Amino acid sequence: MSTPEPKGHQLEQRLIAFASSIILLSDKLPKNLQGRHVCSQILRSGTAAAANYGEARGAESRADFVHKLKVVHKELNETTVWLEIIVQTSLVSADNVVDIVAENRELCRIIAASIKTARGPLPRTTRA
Repeated sequence: MSTPEPKGHQLEQRLIAFASSIILLSDKLPKNLQGRHVCSQILRSGTAAAANYGEARGAESRADFVHKLKVVHKELNETTVWLEIIVQTSLVSADNVVDIVAENRELCRIIAASIKTARGPLPRTTRA
């Protein structure tokens, strides 16, 4: 019987899968000036979230952890904008972006909740 993976590892795997989907999406962007510009921007922000979350997991303090989670959230928010630009300009068919947009929104919610939780008060310990 195997033990379940920690939530942090599961989230990291989701962020890696998200980054992979961004890489695959980038290959579908047109090879013109506009497509190359959007491609480089979304590749940077869409893959940075996973790497920065890995950094957060190795944080040296609670404050460092919160700061690094904020960077993850920032990168995901930027990716949201690039995805919206892709859809509005029809650089790629909306059908190719729907699932990525949904996952991006969900990851944003998860990271925002994680930041809120991490900022909360330290748990009290009882002394005997």
